[in-house]
Amino acid sequence: MRVFKFGGASVKDAKGVKNLASIVAKSEGNLVVVISAMGKMTNAFEFLIKKYFNKDESKWEEFALIKKFHNQILDDLFDNSDEIFNQIDSFYQRIEDRIERVPSLDFDFEYDQLVGYGELLSTNIVSAYLNKTGQKNIWKDIRFSLKTNDKWRDATVDWELSEFLIQKDFSFDEERLYVTQGFLGATVSDLTTTLGREGSDFSAAVLGRILGAERVEIWKDVPGILNADPQYFENPKKINSMSYREAVELTFFGAKVIHPKTIKPLENSNIPLHVRSFLKPEARGTIISDEKTSDKLKKLPVFILKTRQVLITISQPDFSFMDEESMSWVFGIFSDLSMKINLIQQSALNLSVSVDIPEHGVMELIERLSEQFETRYNDGLDLLTIRYYTPEAIEKEVSHRKVYVEQKSRTIARYLVKSKLKKG
Repeated sequence: MRVFKFGGASVKDAKGVKNLASIVAKSEGNLVVVISAMGKMTNAFEFLIKKYFNKDESKWEEFALIKKFHNQILDDLFDNSDEIFNQIDSFYQRIEDRIERVPSLDFDFEYDQLVGYGELLSTNIVSAYLNKTGQKNIWKDIRFSLKTNDKWRDATVDWELSEFLIQKDFSFDEERLYVTQGFLGATVSDLTTTLGREGSDFSAAVLGRILGAERVEIWKDVPGILNADPQYFENPKKINSMSYREAVELTFFGAKVIHPKTIKPLENSNIPLHVRSFLKPEARGTIISDEKTSDKLKKLPVFILKTRQVLITISQPDFSFMDEESMSWVFGIFSDLSMKINLIQQSALNLSVSVDIPEHGVMELIERLSEQFETRYNDGLDLLTIRYYTPEAIEKEVSHRKVYVEQKSRTIARYLVKSKLKKG
């Protein structure tokens, strides 16, 4: 039994859905297919949610664009008489009913109740197309099986309850193939939750572990895991294999090819993770497994870039030291605002941290910190991490950029630098 996960790029149009169907058709044995929202639809739903929350009537224009996108794919894949049109219309009606309501005061809650329709629409369309082309499958609403707490937008899985429900709901008694959603879960009272942006990889890992998969395969638009993001770096090289530990390190520092939470459940059950290209499904890709089978990466620098960073520096107004009590208060503020720190640097009088620019701006954080500290900040920054750095790698990527913070260990160099305006 295997779990396949397909991201939005793989189902961005009718051609992509047909390609997915071709890949699934060539796969033997029991299979769970986990699918993200189509194309850039998560972004589209985020625009819709913001306008809905702000009571902006142009939300209806955003909704119309979402419908137009999915309707085009439906028209390209199905006959007008196919039942899928009624199924998708029922989801449109649920979305419409939701955005006609007066929103609550909790943006994160409203986000979770709406954004998941992207996955519900995409999986219904793919499931219907597979059935239409002779690949019988069962569509499952993962929210009835994967249970979480109610931490909106970053929910924690209830493993014990989810294991019971998933093993019952994905039994393979009737069909060998299931289609379901990534990214989504639900509370015990069936309120929708999400597992964090790009959380579909983690969904696949959860299903893989609970169902005892022989392998989890993530299908991307790249040939495997590269030593650099081709969006920002020239001539990246593919890594054929790596250890679970290495993968965790890369995702911790911000590598986007897989979700940071994906590795742990697979490593705990020694389930390999295979990153493959849906553009070249015959290619080998990258295999993440135990230490014995991994490439030695020490001769190959790995470059990771986290964009849209802000550097915040705080100091005591009376020149007191930044002691443990002071830092405990500071970190409590970051925790209250659900902001994750990407880099920390401390001196006798200052504490500097780098964080992702928050969705609603940085000023609330600055105001909270300014209650007790002198606070300064710089935005428009990138955080560059070079794992297994070399002098040549540092010279090429750092020498021409303004550096705000530099940190080095035996194998890792990190630089908070002024953002570049263009790729390369």
